[in-house]
Amino acid sequence: MRFFIAFSYFGTSYHGWQNQPNAITVQEVLEQALSKLLRETVAVVGAGRTDAGVHARQMFAHFDTGATFDTKELVFRLNSLLPEDIAIQQVFEVTAEAHARFDAEARTYEYWLIQNKNPFYIDRAHYIKQSLDLKKMNDAAQLLLEHTDFECFSKSNTDVHTYFCDVTEAVWKKENDILVFTITANRFLRNMVRAIVGTLQDVGTGKTTIGEVHSILESKDRSRAGVSVPAKGLYLTKIVYPKTIIATYE
Repeated sequence: MRFFIAFSYFGTSYHGWQNQPNAITVQEVLEQALSKLLRETVAVVGAGRTDAGVHARQMFAHFDTGATFDTKELVFRLNSLLPEDIAIQQVFEVTAEAHARFDAEARTYEYWLIQNKNPFYIDRAHYIKQSLDLKKMNDAAQLLLEHTDFECFSKSNTDVHTYFCDVTEAVWKKENDILVFTITANRFLRNMVRAIVGTLQDVGTGKTTIGEVHSILESKDRSRAGVSVPAKGLYLTKIVYPKTIIATYE
């Protein structure tokens, strides 16, 4: 049987989601916990790959098992076994064909910037001292909705076959003492959001013009875009699935 698992994690202590040979990852910790409780080797497939230090307020993965268990009890036992920075919200059965990664229709990320030094955001947001023009940053962000090829924001030497993404939302908002950038797309390239934020940050400081952002997008050249901002300010916040898959998730 196949199950989806809904969970969240604070990524500071992990080298991203995906298993690595010599570093601790969220996938490894979750697989070890499931395997121990279900008494069989369990492999989980995540909805996507987050880099080292990136957080997830909503993440999904699927796993297959022949074990019999009560889903609510499994959630309780997982939360008792897992470290404090990983929390399980729900486990629910899906069809054998349901896939956590390939069936996701949209994903939403947030990036947090702060402009006043605050020790309580040391692992939660990126601190930038310079003044930022939020209107210009939003005007530049709207250009993302007019393009589909985002090679200029992709990490080099990746194994993707296409750089096309359908961005449907890209906006900056001030929420109390945080500047929050929210972006939604059907898919994201590796390092894409952090490179976009770095480029929009350059617009906010006056280093880059809105016209230059358009040229960067047209160029497909990563070296022309802004530097990638630190991972600690990035949050995966929402994943959307077809109702046929997610109907049993509350």
